[in-house]
Order: sequence, then C-alpha cells, then structure tokens
Amino acid sequence: MASVREAKSTTPAKKKKSRGQAWTDRWLKGSVAKPLKHVVFAMQLPSLSGGGGTFAPKTPKVSLSNSKPASPSPKLSKDKLQTFIISNLSDIVDRTRLLNDEILLKILSFLPDSQRKSNCLVCKRWLNLQGRLVRSIKILDWEFLESGRLISRFPNLAYVDLINGCVVTPVDSSIYMNHRLVSAHLDSRVSGFSPNWRVCEENLLPVEIVDRGLTVLANGCPNLRRLAVIGATQLGLLSVAEECPTLQELELHRCNDNVLRGIAACSNLQILKLVGNVYGLYGSLVSDVGLTILAQGCKRLVKLELSGCEGSFDGIKAIGQCCQMLEELTVCDHRMDDGWLAALPFCENLKTLRLLSCKRIDPVPGPDEYLGCCSALETLHLERCQLRDKNGVRALFKACETVREIVVHDCWGLDDEGFSLASTCRRVKVLYLEGCSLVTTEGLESVLLSWNEIENVKIESCKNVHDAAISPELSNLFSGLKQLRWRPDSKLVLAAGLTGTGIGERGRKFFKKS
Repeated sequence: MASVREAKSTTPAKKKKSRGQAWTDRWLKGSVAKPLKHVVFAMQLPSLSGGGGTFAPKTPKVSLSNSKPASPSPKLSKDKLQTFIISNLSDIVDRTRLLNDEILLKILSFLPDSQRKSNCLVCKRWLNLQGRLVRSIKILDWEFLESGRLISRFPNLAYVDLINGCVVTPVDSSIYMNHRLVSAHLDSRVSGFSPNWRVCEENLLPVEIVDRGLTVLANGCPNLRRLAVIGATQLGLLSVAEECPTLQELELHRCNDNVLRGIAACSNLQILKLVGNVYGLYGSLVSDVGLTILAQGCKRLVKLELSGCEGSFDGIKAIGQCCQMLEELTVCDHRMDDGWLAALPFCENLKTLRLLSCKRIDPVPGPDEYLGCCSALETLHLERCQLRDKNGVRALFKACETVREIVVHDCWGLDDEGFSLASTCRRVKVLYLEGCSLVTTEGLESVLLSWNEIENVKIESCKNVHDAAISPELSNLFSGLKQLRWRPDSKLVLAAGLTGTGIGERGRKFFKKS
C-alpha cells in the first residue's frame, strides 16, 4: 500500500487546461472598458430601487475589475446617488436637448445642403426640424400631398412643383418619356403614333383630384410663393388665390380660358407661365378672351410666358394696356393670328422679347404704317425659330428698332437677305449669332458695319462664315470691340486644337507599318 501511495505521490501532477478569456472579460477589461462601464451601469439603473425613498444598489452580476469579489455596497443617500449618476452619464447625454427648437433650427440652417440629408437620420427631433428648413419640393406621389403628410413633414414650403405628380405612372411600364416640360413613365400598351396622339391626356389625374390636392396645399402652406401644376380648374386656383395671398409665381399647364378666371384672383402674381397646347402631350385652348381676363386681373405681372397659346392683336393689346409693369414677354410655339406683332408697342415698359420654337413669326403683319416699335425694348432673343418668312422677320425687326442686344440661336432659314433686315436696329451693342448656317461672312459684315455702337460680338457654329473672307473694314471693326468671341466653324476649331496629336489623320499614327 505504501509503494502505491509513493507512486501516486511521485507522479507529476497534470496541468489544468487554461480556459480561454470570455468575450465579456475582453470587453470589460480592454481599452473599451470605460465607455462600456457607463452602458452597463445605465442598464442596471432600473434595479437600483429600495424602500422608504432610499436606494440601495444591488451587487452587479458582472465584475468590472480584476479585484476580489465585491462585498455588498452600503446604502447611498438619494443626493449622492444622483450626483454619482450625473457624473458617470455625462458622456452619453444628448447635449442638444438643452437647446430649444428655435436655437437648434438656427444652427442647422447654417449647414450646407450636402449635410441636410444625413442630419435627418440623427433622431426624430432633428428630422422634424430639418423638414421645417425645406422651402422647395417636387412631388412625385399625389397621395403624399392629399393625405396631408406633405404639410406635416414640410410645413414651411414656398415652392411646390406638382407637374410630375399629376401624371399617373403605370407600375409595369417600361417606356420612359422625357420632355422639356414633363418626364414620366407611360403605359406600355400604347403602340405606334397617330396624328391626334396625346399621351399625357390618358395619364393625367382627374381634375377633381387635382383641385382637392390644391385645396389641401393652400390650407397648409399659406406662405406659398411658387406653384407648378397640370390640369387644375378654376375652383382649385381660387382656393390657392384665397389662402395664399403671397403667391408670386405660377406655372400652369393645360390651361384654358375658364381656368384663367381663377388666375385673375391672384392679385400679387408677378411671374406667370401658361402652357396651352403641347404637340403629342395634351391640348388646350387659350384665346383672346382668356388673355383679356388675365390682363384685367393680374395687373402686377412682370414676366409672362405664353406657350402653345392662341390669340391675336386684341389679346396682346389688352395685356399691354392693363399690365403696365410687364418687362419680359416670352412667346413659345405660338398659334396666334396674323397681325399680332402690331400690338407689341402697347407694352410700353417691355424690355425683353423672347421667341422660342416658333414655326412662324407673323406671315401677314399688315401695312408698315400700322407697325410701331417698343421704345423701351432692350433685348431680342430668337431661339429654334423658323425665319424663312421675310415679311415676318422684317416686321419683327421693325418693332424692335430700339434693341441693344440681339441673340439668334439655332434658327432655321435665316440667310443674308433676312439678316440684313436687322440693320434697321441702329442701337445694337451686343450680337450673339450661333447655329445660323446660311449666314455668310459678307452678310454678317454688311450688318455689323451699319451698327455704329456695336461693342460685343459672339459668332459660333456658323459654317459659312470663314476667316479668309474677312475684309480689312471688318478686321478694323473687330479691333475696336470690347469683347469678341469668334468660333464660326466648330470643325476648324477642333482641328486646330488637335494639331500634332495625330487624331483625324486617317490613323497614320496608330496604324504605322513596321
């Protein structure tokens, strides 16, 4: 027995396997112990209750140190416990709660727009405050407006664009239409085109729903200043005019004469854009009756744009006589009757005239003795217009004899004969000619030499204007200009910029034989 005991005693003791460190010990004893202690302590706060208004902390289940097991803590007074809690939780308290909404809103307003989206993710309070800073929005879902969520989320809106929201978007549509006025998905069941094909009329919201949404918007945004909508009626616009007295800018698509009665109630309206008929999208009628109603109601108009509208001499005359503050008139793709240019002199304070995408100017302007000029007109802007009709071009330049700036951009049919009619404008100081391929160097020279006050000239992308055809008189004129931008042929400019690179030399540099 003794030998057996001695053998047992001489046998080396087996080493106990070392237990791996638990993840709790790693977190509680590592470098992140300090912030985690506050978290553990905060989680244990609900259990620190005792009787008689005193608080006796319980023994923590997880040891926060390497020392011996902690003995039961003595009872602490209420004041000492509160002081201990405040001192240990000072690092995790939201200090922005000490600021009221007005001060925090002022601070958030100084942040750049790139940080506003991320600020909404901080908390619900910041989300609500950030919504109060939003001033403009584009609506894509009409239910968001009609349900009232738009007003509760963004109560201080000043500019609301409802154009895309007025178009019903099919769920399974694979056709996307992108127009300069509206962009939306179309019904994929539509196939082919027809002469009277208007795609937006089939996908627009009913007028009752649009008016109901405008009523909700007007009641929730009394400080509304800009509005864009499609297919509204007189009732919807009247509610906006009554509830939003500060409305200054309105863009109305698919409008007609009856709708203009509601616009006339907006007494403080200054900028107005009317879109009547758009080929391929929708059709509507704006005639002299509607223009007269508009002129009698909106007498403070400063800028007016008529796109796809009909009318004649009487409608433009009514606008000129009633809207005496009108300074800018834009006519886009007009369908006006002959002779409407003769009414422009009634716009006594008109400074800028823009003609955009007009297939014709005025084929029958009338006798010259009935054509006057706008004495205050300073700028004439022609873009994407057809200027083949010489009578309309002659009447246009005669009505704009006092202009100081002429801009002609991508106009078809303007040749030397038509451009020579601009020589009647003797006070021109700025000429910008781009995309007029029929104008030659000789035609340009004849007009420029007739202008004694010319200071700035910009010629771009006019392929029949060449450097070799410049005469000494025109060269002398160019030397006295304040600003000259001369790029008549874009191909020549491209070739000059690529000199020495080998590009454009039929691959001689890249396909060289070895």
